This record gives sequence, C-alpha cells and structure tokens, in this order.
Amino acid sequence: MLPDWLRKRYDLLWKSFKQNPFTFDEAKKLLMAENHDSENQINVFLAELRNHDYIITEKNEKDARKRIYKLVPFTDVQEPFSPQGSRSDLYALLKQAADLIRTRVDYTYILLLLFYKRICDKWKNEYEKEYDAALSDGLTKSEAHEEAKRAAYHDFDIPEEFLWKNLREESVRLPERLSEAMKKMAERNPKWRIIFENADFLQFTQSQENAEILRQLVELFSSKSLDAISSDILGDAYEWILRYFAPTKAKEGEVYTPREVIRLMVEMLSPQPNQSVYDPACGSAGMLTLSYKHVLDEHGPDGANKLFLFGQESNFKTIALAEINLYLHDIKNAMLNQGDTLLFPKFKEKEKLRKFDMVIANPPWNQDGYEESTLKKGEFWRERFSQGFPTKQSADWAWIQHMLTSADDKGKVAIVMDNGALFRGGKEKNIRKSIADNYLLECVILLPEKLFYNTGAPGAIIIFNRAKPKNMLDKILFINASTEYEQHPDVRKLNRLGDEHIEKIADAYREFSTLDGFSRVVALDEIRENDYNLNVTLYVFPEEEVEEINLDKEWSEIRKLEDELQKIEKKIGSYLEEVREGERV
Repeated sequence: MLPDWLRKRYDLLWKSFKQNPFTFDEAKKLLMAENHDSENQINVFLAELRNHDYIITEKNEKDARKRIYKLVPFTDVQEPFSPQGSRSDLYALLKQAADLIRTRVDYTYILLLLFYKRICDKWKNEYEKEYDAALSDGLTKSEAHEEAKRAAYHDFDIPEEFLWKNLREESVRLPERLSEAMKKMAERNPKWRIIFENADFLQFTQSQENAEILRQLVELFSSKSLDAISSDILGDAYEWILRYFAPTKAKEGEVYTPREVIRLMVEMLSPQPNQSVYDPACGSAGMLTLSYKHVLDEHGPDGANKLFLFGQESNFKTIALAEINLYLHDIKNAMLNQGDTLLFPKFKEKEKLRKFDMVIANPPWNQDGYEESTLKKGEFWRERFSQGFPTKQSADWAWIQHMLTSADDKGKVAIVMDNGALFRGGKEKNIRKSIADNYLLECVILLPEKLFYNTGAPGAIIIFNRAKPKNMLDKILFINASTEYEQHPDVRKLNRLGDEHIEKIADAYREFSTLDGFSRVVALDEIRENDYNLNVTLYVFPEEEVEEINLDKEWSEIRKLEDELQKIEKKIGSYLEEVREGERV
C-alpha cells in the first residue's frame, strides 16, 4: 500500500488525468497549484509512484528527451497472494493463462513467464531490503541504489531495464524487449544459460494474434506479486501446468509421467538424506523433484538439502523446463546435463561412469535406432552393455543396462517400461536371462491400463537391487496391480493410482509378501521354466469375486416374477378381448 503522503498526490493526479497520458510539466502545474509542491518534490513523487508500479512511462513522440506518464488504477496494481488463498489463487491465474493460449501457442511460454516474473519479483524484494540496509549504514541514496543492485544479493543478475515492470511499460515493443532480456540474462547468468537461450519471443510473436496473446499474458502475470508464494506452491503450480496440457501434448508425442506413478516408484525406493538419485531420462525433472519432496516430508528441510540429485536429458528445450522446475521448487543440490544418455552419459568420475545410490526413470518406450553397431559408438559401451545388445526396434533393455551399471554396489533401480519388454523373445530374452541369473531382478509390477496420457497400454515398473539379501537372491516379487485404480477426476477415459493403491502396492513391495490374487514371491527356477518370461499374469492373476447365491431368496424372486407375468398376461388378454368385441359390433 502507498504511504499517506504519496497516496495524496496519486489521488490529485487521478482526479485530473485518470488513465489519460500526461507530461511532467502537466503534473508539476497541477501539484504546485493544488499542494504547493516544489519541482524537486514532484520528481520524487513520480519516481516513487513508478517504483510502486502505480505509474508507467512511455516515450514522448514529440520530444524524445521527455516521457509520457500514465497512472495505473489501484485495481490493476499487483497485490501479493493472501496466505490462505495463495494456492487456489495462483491456480486460478494459471487457468486464465492456459485458457488464453489454449492449443494455439506453446504452453512452455506460460512456464517461462511464471519463472521470469518470480525472479523479477524476488529481485525487487531483495533490492528493497539491501537498499534500506545501505541507507541505515550511512550510504547516500545513489550509493545505496548501486549497492543494492549488486549480484551478490540476488539469485539472478537482472539489469534494471529488463525488470518485469520496465518490460511491461513498453508493450508495443514487448517481443523485442523480452528477446533482448533473455539474451542479456544468458550472458550475465551463465549457470542458467540453457533457460534463457531456449526462449524466442520474436519467433513466438510472428503473428499479430500471438503478439496480442503475449501482451495479455504479461498483463495477467502483472496482476499479482509472486515473491511471497512458497516454493512448495510454486512447484505444484508448475506441475499443474504440465498436467493441464498433458492430454493435448500427448497427441504430439510428448511424454508426461503421471505423478502418481512417480510417487509409487519413489515410495518403493525411499531415498534418504546423504544419498544420490539419478534420472538418465529426466524430462522436466518430475522424478527428481518428487524424490526431494519425499525426503522433505520425512526428514524436513535439513534432510532434503542433503539429498543429491542428478539428471540427463537429450532434448534442449525439455532440460530448460527441468531447470525451471528445480528452481521453482527451491531445490539447490541438483545437477542436470544435456545429451544422449545411451551414447554419451555425462556423469563421470575419473574417466569412469559415475555411480549413484538410486537410479529412477521413465525412458522412451520402444525407442528405435540403438542396435549393437550404434551403441558401440558410445562411451563405456563394454561396461554398460555387457549383458547383450537390444534390437534396433526397442532400446528398453539398453536403458535398463545403463541404469544398472550406474547404480553402486548397494544401489537400487526403478524403471517404467512397456509391458512388452517383460516377455519379448530374441535378444531381449537373452538380456533378461543374464540379468535374472545374476540375481539383480527384485520386483515386477503390472500397472493398470490407461494411466498414461500418450498410450492406453498398461506399462510395468521393474525394480532391480544390486544388494539383495542372500536368502532372497533367487526370489522375485510379482505384483499384479492391474485393478488398482480410480477414474481420473479431470480426464475422461483415463485412470489414475489413488493414495490407497499406492500404499497397497508399496506395502506389498516393502513386506515382500504374497497376497492371493495380488502379489506373489516366485522362485527363479519357475521363471527359468517359463523361459524367462516376466509377464506378471503368468505368476499372479486377480481373483474374480465369487458372488454368493441364496437359493431360497433367488427362488422366491423368480416366483414373484412369474406371478407378476401372469397378472400382465391376464391384463393383455382382457384388452385383446375388448378389442375383438368392438370389432364384432
């Protein structure tokens, strides 16, 4: 809110000009006459109103040395989200943004603008704090201004001219100014270069329609301050956008792993403080953020900040979104690399493949183009693909082998795969045989169908353990969770795992227990007898509910129906007799 002395001048200006443009001279004439302010005081008033976002400035076409001012109505000035309604308010704001772009433009621009508004609002808050501290230390206003701008006080080094409110003022040149901002941000923040180099606002606004959409998006985000919102809510908001557009993007081939599936995988692996988690196909970093959240929920911020996260992703644009996701979740102990994991894994230690406590992923299913001749062109191929090479048509078991090699001696691996990877023959069967015979396979879970946005196929989670207990070396747990689902609340014809389903599956895994029709511990010899076919339905099939029949009750119901049928027949006979009588007359 404005202090009283400043609000008084705002009201005088609003009474005369409202949202009409005015010059400094016009403001000076008014305030000197109405309030006896001096010219220097008026300069301060206008500057303070601009700092509080109650005035915007534009170029004066008649005199380039001067500016044109416009007042911003109080209803348009951004206000912080209330603590009670911040989550729902933010989701409502994002829903407006989503409805604005619909399928016409790339939804990632919403994510980028959310991110940029957040860092600008945070920069402004950090600046004000340091500015006040500098004044208290005896610095002049000019010195305090320069001191508060120093990059040491901020997450991002943002030039003043590219702060959100300054970009907003030049709405006519918004695409050019945003492009300039992204270029300068990449130069001054090399750690985050991949985010800023991923945005091309000039290409985005080649059509006039998109230029207007961008203007409206900026105005929409300008209505609220994002600084006070917690990272937990901001991170969830990011996930909300991904989930909202998942059905549409799935038709274009984009893969989105349902967060309920990730939660299940993380629950079963249960990462702990001081451990490392690696996702070799990290996408937008969903596996990593939920691993962090798991530790945060169980061990608090101190424990979560001791979890170390690593991810690799081949798509340049997707890894930029992953970096945004991690930042909005306020996750600092994470390292992402861009590149083709199967050919050029980026995480190394002394020219050897780096090892991790846990490896978790949903890589592309049945990815083609990674036959033996191709994989032998990659790094560490002898170490990573010692169990054999997959066919050209599916790299599923190449991903599995890479993940197993990336796990340390006590490490665990969880992977989501096409169900066909469990039973296809040929080269894939030989790899399955080798891995099973080396006692690495721990658990196979058949998921329900229609969980994924891009396919109705059920999918499976496979868990490997490099340190299975000796008494369980030749035992493998099979879980048939094909009936463990509920109707998706938002997407018709889609299912999802509910909390009770996640808990039931995770408990069965932790207890390594047999439950009729749901889970079963199977000896390796039985799997050998089935020619290393891991199809879950071979080992566990849901029991059909047998309905108990009360014969006396059923017979009574039949007799009642027969009595009613006889009464109806008599009525129909009576009607027919009346009709015949009428015809005879």
